[in-house]
Amino acid sequence: MTILAIDQGTTSSRAIVFSADLSVLAVAQQEFPQHFPASGWVEHDPADIWSSTAAVTRAVIEKAGLRGADLAAIGITNQRETTVIWDRATGQPIHNAIVWQDRRTADLCAALKAQGHEPAVAATTGLLLDPYFSATKAAWMLDQVEGAHARAEAGELAFGTIDSFLIWHLTGGEVHATDATNAARTMLYDIHRGCWSPELCDLFRVPMAMLPEVRDSAGDYGTTRPDLFGAAIPIRGVAGDQQSAAVGQACFRPGMVKSTYGTGCFALLNTGERAVQSQNRLLTTIAYQLNGRPTYALEGSIFIAGAVVQWLRDGLGLIREASETQALAESADPAQALVLVPAFTGLGAPYWRPESRGAIFGLTRNSGPAEFARAALESVGHQTRDLLDAMRADWSGAGDTVLRVDGGMACSDWTMQFLADMIGAPVDRPRVTETTALGAAYLAGLAAGLCPDPEQFGQQWTLERRFQPRMPADERESRHARWQRAVAATL
Repeated sequence: MTILAIDQGTTSSRAIVFSADLSVLAVAQQEFPQHFPASGWVEHDPADIWSSTAAVTRAVIEKAGLRGADLAAIGITNQRETTVIWDRATGQPIHNAIVWQDRRTADLCAALKAQGHEPAVAATTGLLLDPYFSATKAAWMLDQVEGAHARAEAGELAFGTIDSFLIWHLTGGEVHATDATNAARTMLYDIHRGCWSPELCDLFRVPMAMLPEVRDSAGDYGTTRPDLFGAAIPIRGVAGDQQSAAVGQACFRPGMVKSTYGTGCFALLNTGERAVQSQNRLLTTIAYQLNGRPTYALEGSIFIAGAVVQWLRDGLGLIREASETQALAESADPAQALVLVPAFTGLGAPYWRPESRGAIFGLTRNSGPAEFARAALESVGHQTRDLLDAMRADWSGAGDTVLRVDGGMACSDWTMQFLADMIGAPVDRPRVTETTALGAAYLAGLAAGLCPDPEQFGQQWTLERRFQPRMPADERESRHARWQRAVAATL
C-alpha cells in the first residue's frame, strides 16, 4: 500500500506518493498566484489553493501509475497561520485567504499590547501579539465583510487554517477539523488545557461557533469524496508545515532541533512534555500530538530566508536562477563587508518588529552582484544564529545541539557551511530532503497502522552530509557583532 502527502505551501501546492517504507515514488507540483493588494498585505485566492491541490493530487496518482484505491491514507501538511473563512452551506470563502506574511493587523496588535493583553495571550497560547497569527486576520475579515459577525455567531460561517479548508473540501463538507499543531498557531488555542480559549475568542471577537474540532496529528479526519480521486481515501495525518518537517526529521527527543529553509526559516526545538515559556521572545508551540498527548517545542520564525534569493532574482534581476547564488557568493570580494538585513515584511524572532524594513550596510563603489548574493545568503546564517542563541538562553536542554536542516536553501553547500560556521555547531543535511511531506506521510501511515512507532522511525533517519564549523571563533563573533549592529540600526 502507498501513502499520499499533500504539501500545501505558500507559493505552490505539491503532492508526493510514498511507498509503505516511505520512499518517494512520484511528485507533482503546481504554483499559484500571490496577491499584494496593498503594502505589507499578502493574499491567496482559496479557489487557487483548492484547485491546485486537487490537480496535483490527481497528477501524482497518475504519475505513480496508481488508482485512488491503491492509497492507504492521505497526510496533509500546510502553510500555517494563513486564514480562511467560508460559508458552511456553499463552501465559498467570504474573502481571499490572508497569508501568514500579511501585516495589515499590525495596528490592532499594537493597540492590544498597549492595553496590556500580551502577557495573558503569551501565557495561554505561547505566542506573541503579532499580525503573523490567525486571530487578528479572522477578526479583520469579520469586521470588513458586511454581516459576517452575525453569520458567524449563527454558525453559518467556518473558520480555518489551510488544513481545515482542504479537509472540508476533500470530505465534501463532512469534516470541519484541524490538528493541535495548526490550532496552536491561531492565537485562540490554550496549548496547556488543549482546547479553544473562550477568553481569547472574546478578546479577538471570533465566535467559537465557527472554530474547527481539534484532533491528534495522527488521527481520523474522514475520507475523501469518492468522485475526487476515484475512491474514498482515508485522511489520517495532519500537521503544520514546520511541525511536519520536525516529524520528518525525526526530532522526537527533547533537545533535538531542526531548521527549515523555505520562503522563511523556522527552527523548532523539541522540549518534550514541558511547555517552556520563552524569556527571549521565542514562541512556545506544539511540535505534534499523539494519543491525546502534546509534545512541545520552542520555535523561532524568520520571515525571509529563501525569499531573499527570490528578491535577488525577481526584484533586482541580479540572477536568473536561484542556484546561481552559490557561485556568486564564492566569487565575492572578501575585503567587502556588506550586511543585508532582509526585513522586507518586518523582523520575526527574536525581535518581533513588524514595522521594520530591510536595509543594506557597507556598500562601496565596487559592491556588485557577487557581494549582494553573499550578503543575502549570509543573512540566513546570522538570523538562525539569533534564534539558536535565544533557544540556548531559554532552555538549558538546547546546549550545543546538532542542527538538522531541510528546505530549498539546505541544498546550497556554501550556505550550509556558513550556517555551521556562524552557529558554531554541526549542521546535518538528511538523505531524504522531502522532510515536510515525509512527516505528513509518516503521521498518516502511523494512524493507518503502516508505519513504526516514533523511536523506530527515528532510527531510519540517514545523514547525507555533515557540515562542521571551520571559522575561527573570534572571526565568527566579530562578524555576528557587525550583523547585530546592522539589525539595531533597522530597529
